[in-house]
Amino acid sequence: MRRLNLLYLLPALAILSCSKDSITPDTEEQLIETKELSANVEVAYPQDFGLLSDVYFAGKKITVEEIDGDYVYEGDILLPSNMITSQDVKLVYEIGEEPQEKSVGRTSGRWPNNTVYYSIDNNLSDKNRATDAIKHWESNTSLKFVQRTSQSNYIYFTTGSGCSSYVGMIGGKQNITLAPGCSTGNTIHEIGHAVGLWHEQSRVDRDKHIKINYSNIQSGREHNFKTYADSGSDGDEFTSNLDFGSIMLYSSYSFSSNGQPTIVKLDGSTFNAQRNALSAGDKTGINAMYGGSTGGTTEPTAPEYINGEYYVIYGLTVLRHNDEWWYYSRTYSMWREVELKSNNRWYYAR
Repeated sequence: MRRLNLLYLLPALAILSCSKDSITPDTEEQLIETKELSANVEVAYPQDFGLLSDVYFAGKKITVEEIDGDYVYEGDILLPSNMITSQDVKLVYEIGEEPQEKSVGRTSGRWPNNTVYYSIDNNLSDKNRATDAIKHWESNTSLKFVQRTSQSNYIYFTTGSGCSSYVGMIGGKQNITLAPGCSTGNTIHEIGHAVGLWHEQSRVDRDKHIKINYSNIQSGREHNFKTYADSGSDGDEFTSNLDFGSIMLYSSYSFSSNGQPTIVKLDGSTFNAQRNALSAGDKTGINAMYGGSTGGTTEPTAPEYINGEYYVIYGLTVLRHNDEWWYYSRTYSMWREVELKSNNRWYYAR
């Protein structure tokens, strides 16, 4: 994670652009630092570096940073501790087998009835960031955001060191943290995580569209550039191509160690992170997950699970194939069909 946060740099950039002085070595160093800082649009802990750990999440082995009791993935994604284990645990049972008493988190990942409950911390500065971002989501998707009264599952907009969120509904109160420098666009991005979107640059087919310059990545941050296939999830995507306009895509300078780009297009050119609005691809992905049309004016239709897509459902990463659920069992070193029982536990189908 960054030691400094680029989100406070706009005044400095304005001063630099107006200066007519020649670039001195000190100024050149400052420009490199500015370019480096402008890399991470959303970071959970911009001033801290955490301990790297290999953990198991939803049946997959991934690398996370442990910072202040949180498990941070890809910069701004928080993973719930009740779905993290240090060793591989049984998540799928044989028919007739009794489940373990203690198990991982059991939420479905999606918000039921296309409805996201939320609350805003009274101490959060510029609450309009949250309300404006919510309005944008409601006007462009079939999701509804309802202020929480007594609901147990809800997102909570609160102040934090940076910008961060959990992915999907994790159960109970789940924070979206917004430092003072997190904009409305950053908030739209974090809500994207909260309703189930991951980062665009980690999609399986990204190497057809971008190149990762590993030599420019901060030491110890290489794990943030893995594809989901690297973590064992190599299904299809909601859209046919990497979306350079996605609000879920990071910029060319993410986690740069030297001011040089870490992510470039195949022709070597760089690109900026778009933080104005949901792209057409973002809307396609969400409406595929939740059903319904954009605009939020019609009654949402039932979501349709897409063959070739991976989903995290009740603590397990499963693949939709031929309208059935499949899981790669490391115990058996093979794919096996699984089914979700009424107790929200996964069992092998045969």
